[in-house]
Amino acid sequence: MPGRWAGSTLAALHPAAMRLASVLTPLDEHNLTLAAQCGVQDITVRYPGPDLAKLAELQQQISAHGLRLAIVEGYLPIEQLKLGRDDGSELAAMQALLREMGRLGIPLLCYNFMAGTDWVRTRLDAPERGGARVTEFDLAAAERAVSLSATASTIGTDRISAEQLWVNLERLLRELVPVAEECGVTLAMHPDDPPLPEFRGKARIMNSVENFERLVRLVPSKRNGICFCQGTFAALGVDIPATIRRLGPHIRYVHFRDVRGTGPEHFVETFHDNGPTDMVAAMAAYREIGFAGPMRPDHVPQLLGEEAGEPGYTMQGRLFAYGYMRGLMQAAEKLVRPASQS
Repeated sequence: MPGRWAGSTLAALHPAAMRLASVLTPLDEHNLTLAAQCGVQDITVRYPGPDLAKLAELQQQISAHGLRLAIVEGYLPIEQLKLGRDDGSELAAMQALLREMGRLGIPLLCYNFMAGTDWVRTRLDAPERGGARVTEFDLAAAERAVSLSATASTIGTDRISAEQLWVNLERLLRELVPVAEECGVTLAMHPDDPPLPEFRGKARIMNSVENFERLVRLVPSKRNGICFCQGTFAALGVDIPATIRRLGPHIRYVHFRDVRGTGPEHFVETFHDNGPTDMVAAMAAYREIGFAGPMRPDHVPQLLGEEAGEPGYTMQGRLFAYGYMRGLMQAAEKLVRPASQS
């Protein structure tokens, strides 16, 4: 039966394993060495800008540590495409990025469709266990919201409807998916964070399980996939293991995180082992669906001495998450039978 804790012989039955991934800020020799020592296999990098030769340089730097450059995520040239205002330059840049990723063998491009804001928080120093700092979102304090993205660092006043966003998204996918198929690169859509219906006059559409099912139907392709950001789905109040199984055929990349709160209107980040989600059951569900892609810790707490770091992306909290995740991965891979083996 799927999900049964079935004994160590299962490891030999299904050798494909989940891959521990990480973004590193900063991406330097010190952090690459720490990641390699902690068992990280795949590295996520942010879009380096139009000089795509930098991707090859990053790949060489990463591979020197025995790691794989597997994902490009963040800072993408896509903001005008979301709003339907691109003059052709952003589309050309995205297509060029896919082709260079294909040439270098980088398999995943993670993007989002939050128009004009990207991910936002209203507090950057909420207290967590032992005085660690985490980010918080409270819709009642929306006037204090800050966008935590370099490409949408300010929250504009333009309005856009959900209907127009769907039109813009389908147009984008029809342009990008054929290139992705040609190059062997998979697109992985990240949910809206927070997953509200709208924020400051801008609709949001990647904010429900049903809308992710609609996403993959827009342009059916194995290259049109999902980044399952677990904390964002948790903010929606869904059953996480059940949702992993429901969306499983389309999950290509995982952000492993948790939040505590009352819904998308108000939540705080947590340590990976200190939130309400059953993380053991979640990892078992990834194993059940046969997920063998990259999974990275996301939005980690800032620990002692890291107060000046980038919120959600400091290194000590990430080191804690690596060990916690590796333990869950190894237990799931040893004891949980994938559905395809049942």
